[in-house]
Amino acid sequence: MIMAALPFKLFASIQYLLPQHGLSRFVHWAVRIRQPWFKNALIRAFCRFYRVDLAESVCSSPESFECFNAFFTRALKPGVRSVCSEPDAIACPADGMISQLGAIEGTRLFQAKGRSFELAELLGGDRSRTEAFENGSFVTVYLSPRDYHRVHMPVAGTLAAMTHVPGALFSVNVATTENVPNLFARNERLICYFDTAAGPMAVILVGAIFVSSIETVWHGEVTPPRSKTIRRWDYSGQGLRFERGAEIGRFNMGSTVIVLFGPGHARWRAGIGAGMSVKMGLSLGSCR
Repeated sequence: MIMAALPFKLFASIQYLLPQHGLSRFVHWAVRIRQPWFKNALIRAFCRFYRVDLAESVCSSPESFECFNAFFTRALKPGVRSVCSEPDAIACPADGMISQLGAIEGTRLFQAKGRSFELAELLGGDRSRTEAFENGSFVTVYLSPRDYHRVHMPVAGTLAAMTHVPGALFSVNVATTENVPNLFARNERLICYFDTAAGPMAVILVGAIFVSSIETVWHGEVTPPRSKTIRRWDYSGQGLRFERGAEIGRFNMGSTVIVLFGPGHARWRAGIGAGMSVKMGLSLGSCR
């Protein structure tokens, strides 16, 4: 909270000096403390500081959550998010803000203020996967601390593979995206590949400082435990199909989602652009 008030460049620079993974291990422990006096006070303070509205949540009071992490990954009441119904629509995968959206220029994705990064680096150096998305389309959605932190399918698809790429844990807010080169290609991330009617799609859950855990509905927690090497899982032939809007994962503490489509398969809706607040299920465009 204090760091968020610092000038952007100073905020980004300090993060190079922090024990990023050590802080995340501590957060992983702290947010699972179940003592009522501790977790209730922490949830109330967080709600006040970030202006979190619990009216949409299935559990609507601090006392209803078993720990802070349960609050942070809270489920929403049925019907409070509507998923776009057009047959070819691309649904927003999460609540948050559009950080960037557009075309992949050859093999490079735009990050912020003249900064871009390599597609191959984002995908952990997997050249066979990289080729499918060259000259394609992407959207980056930033989830702020106050947002709903579950991730959903943009379009219907079948899980093909998953890759965990270890890395740094820089913050992913505006201050850091504007000042840390190759941010999304250097942070820890979980890449989920799907086969869809519009060709291959990747949904990438990017870790960040204090993001102590990323999990999926088919695997559970992927991190921790942390690994120093890239881990890959093959799900081809297992028939793990998810409809548009279905929950596929969550951040146990905040972060960013990047969605990739192959060339010629996604058309972003007019009026959708960087800096726009979005809700899960909103139509971002169409696919073919």
